[in-house]
Amino acid sequence: MTSEPIRFYDRYRKTIETEAVYGEAWLRWAYENPLGRATTWLIARRALFSHYFGWRMNWRASAQRVFPFIVDYNLDVEEFAKSAFEYRTFNEFFTRALKPSARPIAEPENPRLAVFPADGRHLAFADVATAPGFYVKGATFSLEQLLGGPELAAEFAGGSMLISRLCPVDYHRFHFPVAGTPDDGRLIGGWLYSVSPIALRRNVEYLTQNKRRLTLIDSPEFGRVAMLEVGATNVGSIVETYVSGRPLPKGEEKGLFKFGGSCVITVFARGRIRFDADVLEQSSQFRETYARMGDRLGSAP
Repeated sequence: MTSEPIRFYDRYRKTIETEAVYGEAWLRWAYENPLGRATTWLIARRALFSHYFGWRMNWRASAQRVFPFIVDYNLDVEEFAKSAFEYRTFNEFFTRALKPSARPIAEPENPRLAVFPADGRHLAFADVATAPGFYVKGATFSLEQLLGGPELAAEFAGGSMLISRLCPVDYHRFHFPVAGTPDDGRLIGGWLYSVSPIALRRNVEYLTQNKRRLTLIDSPEFGRVAMLEVGATNVGSIVETYVSGRPLPKGEEKGLFKFGGSCVITVFARGRIRFDADVLEQSSQFRETYARMGDRLGSAP
């Protein structure tokens, strides 16, 4: 299973695609080779390793990586908020803002419609407790592991969960999926394993072992919603840009990830959201759906 290519459903083309994995050779060595797994355990999962890499992406010389990256992954420069020539470092390019027209918010006047919080490949499960597996059959984790304690796990028991995986080639800002009032958030300490399916097929609990930031959102339509940004190998940092304690519309920017693949997990209480059928169908086959931030995710029943 681990050596298989990563395939996902493209919601717009309605086709099954094979992912072009950034750094695939290194990832497969790190998580599929015994020596690589030992090296990952000893070195790559530690914060110092990722901080060093993120620091290098802030060097002026790193700007030389920008245009080859755009060409190799066929990025649409027309979406960028500023010219590709203006980025002074690779991290500045990596955390780029987009033109508002590039990511319109689905039915912004309808607060009962939820949207995807980020660009990426998404898995959705109507009931976490009964999901047969996330990336492969039988590979699950508990809400207590994810949320960092029994109290929140009890509140969200039987709830619905969205796992949004951002590849290095994706737009790396994340947004609120529903309208509501967010709290200050809190950091849950942990390691920095990769969140690529290459790693998660071997151990999906990396998502609950990694460092993550948890924010609770009070939404009039969806109740309390838990949103977690999960760090990963070579993610320099998770930066929050929102203002807590103030009502915010769905689609409002919440923050950004510096260099690296990353993940956003959104948890709804039992019965508070009805995910769209296409996402649920693909997820039931352990296949992610590619969708962009701001597109419809589901609705409040």
